[in-house]
Amino acid sequence: MHLLPDAPSTPAPVAPDVALHERLAQALATLNTAQRTAVEHGTQGGAGGNAAGPAADAARAAPLLVIAGAGSGKTSTLAHRVAHLIARGADPQRILLITFSRRAAQEMSRRAGQVAARVLGLRAEAVPALPWAGTFHGVGARLLREYAPQIGLDPDFTIHDRGDAEDLMGWVRHELGLSSTTRRFPLKSTCLAIYSRCVNTREPLAQVLAHSFPWCADWVGELPRLFAAYAEAKAQQNVLDYDDLLLAWAEMMGEPALAAHVGARFDHVLVDEYQDTNRLQAQILLRLKPDGAGVTAVGDDAQSIYSFRGATVRNILDFPSQFTQPARVVALERNYRSTQPILDASNAVMAHATERHAKQLWTDKASAGKPQLVLVADEAAQAQWVADRTLALREDGLTLKQQAVLFRTTSHSAALELELVRRNIPFVKFGGLKFLEATHIKDLLALLRFVHNPRSRLAGFRAVQLLPGIGPATAARLLDAMQAAADPAQALQDFRPPANAAEAWRDFAQTWGALRLGAVGWPGQMELARQWYLPHLERLHEDAVVRAGDIAQLVQLAAGYASRERFITELTLDPPEATSDRPGPPLLDEDYLILSTIHSAKGQEWNAVSVLNVVDGCMPADVVQGAHELEEERRLLYVAMTRAKEHLHLLQPQRFHVTQQTPLGDRHLYVGRTRFIPDGDLGGYERVVWPPPPPQPVFVPAPPAVMDLRARLRAAWR
Repeated sequence: MHLLPDAPSTPAPVAPDVALHERLAQALATLNTAQRTAVEHGTQGGAGGNAAGPAADAARAAPLLVIAGAGSGKTSTLAHRVAHLIARGADPQRILLITFSRRAAQEMSRRAGQVAARVLGLRAEAVPALPWAGTFHGVGARLLREYAPQIGLDPDFTIHDRGDAEDLMGWVRHELGLSSTTRRFPLKSTCLAIYSRCVNTREPLAQVLAHSFPWCADWVGELPRLFAAYAEAKAQQNVLDYDDLLLAWAEMMGEPALAAHVGARFDHVLVDEYQDTNRLQAQILLRLKPDGAGVTAVGDDAQSIYSFRGATVRNILDFPSQFTQPARVVALERNYRSTQPILDASNAVMAHATERHAKQLWTDKASAGKPQLVLVADEAAQAQWVADRTLALREDGLTLKQQAVLFRTTSHSAALELELVRRNIPFVKFGGLKFLEATHIKDLLALLRFVHNPRSRLAGFRAVQLLPGIGPATAARLLDAMQAAADPAQALQDFRPPANAAEAWRDFAQTWGALRLGAVGWPGQMELARQWYLPHLERLHEDAVVRAGDIAQLVQLAAGYASRERFITELTLDPPEATSDRPGPPLLDEDYLILSTIHSAKGQEWNAVSVLNVVDGCMPADVVQGAHELEEERRLLYVAMTRAKEHLHLLQPQRFHVTQQTPLGDRHLYVGRTRFIPDGDLGGYERVVWPPPPPQPVFVPAPPAVMDLRARLRAAWR
């Protein structure tokens, strides 16, 4: 019979210390009133936190929710709370601190240690570390190994990373014969993404497919068989994947005896960024501490923007009533980042939310300058205005690195990137590859280059292998034949592919031939290439819907060039400098502008922020489904606005160029300001129209008549 691991005993109370109280008071003096309330929750009383009486015991036991508004000093507050608990006598080994990255856990431990050292009058290195500080997945892995004998798990299990998990999913997929079906079955990466979302959101497979993977809905009958075989393969090989670390921990906590034993090991459980947790993580916390005693959650429902990763805002909205006793809610409303006009505009956006934890951000950083709502003609004008404004602020003393341009999706920055390159303004982009270097964009450009130059082996090699059933050997055989032929185009049409690629090859050859012969003019050729590529995009990428937006943006860019040759040439000679994965600045340049998706910008701040395409159809995106997604789009705008310290510019293009959408050809789509800024809130903005309208001619009335010119002309010859 296996015994449960020993739980550390509760430490004895610490005797009161006058000097300790003085140092505690000095540490608390650096906090504002709301921060201090959060830090001291449940610790008032003696040096060991031993307040007397039932009321004090209840206060100490009640769970705490800290609603930390943007720029309100969340990290400092949480670090001070950990330090305060230690200074009051809490055992660091019985504190569980959960963050969303190992680096964040290390930083939080370091800052808490520094504060605790000052309060305790010790050297920083003498303060005990927090052995249970880490991510949900890291803590889960440790506990699963410790309790492995009690849950029927071999403690020597290994953990598969994303790549290993995809490979195992692919192997099982092949073993079940799903890779040889006559209809395209989702790729191994897509299958793993579906499996992961089901695990983390706790939603039924049919619902996940309908909402996030609609192109895979036809396989709702086969996917359960695949996932069951995948789980069995992991069990046989004694491996867990990344999602299993949460799932297995939650299942373990479903056993009352185990849950009680694990919960008894920790007096205090603190969770950072609680708005970004998924249902599985909330379930773990609830089972760990059903009464909420010693639980502190820190986050901001207004910054919950990661539902595409499985996070749900319901966790933080429902937190106060989830435990057997109600939670105390403390809101941090003082902002240390932005000016008051920026906060007023941001508060107004969230004031219309259907459900939220009430808070009103404020600051003592007064400013007469309001955020600007800039009305521009189109995306080209938007790019020009942002470039002009960036250089103007630079001349006023703001370096490029102190400025940022934010956008809903990566495709929204395409026109701006080209404008910045033309003006020699260096930039780094975060939130995915730079537009012209993203895989799907390079795929489509490779097709165009291969059409334009049939002897281009590099472009041909990439384009041909987009077809199912054609690998490197077949691609090389085709390119060799084209290289040896007098007419490469004819060699392509005469090529005989493998039997399993015949249908895909026929479509490719027809499209290639039509583009080569110029059956349609430019930029109609771009639309023809897009129509051919989209089915392959869905087959190759799990986030096909997002990438399709990038392809549509490329089609719009193509309309600005006179010919296919001009388009390909200029993009080749003048491409963006580097991939967005590069964390450092562009080579040979010490200053650079920041371009970022709003999702990647969360947690960052800049002196000046410009937000692109603040219009309906972009923000909120036109693909949102249901009220909950619409509310997340509202929060996304709020996050973007609260990144700005001093200057905030919201750009509103009036029209977007749409290519080949009607029998009449190109047209313009006219759009309106985002619904998240209704007319009643416009008083919080400075309205700017760019370019400004030309001055109206000044009417000058004619002077009174003083002569009869006709009479003089008649008499002039005399």
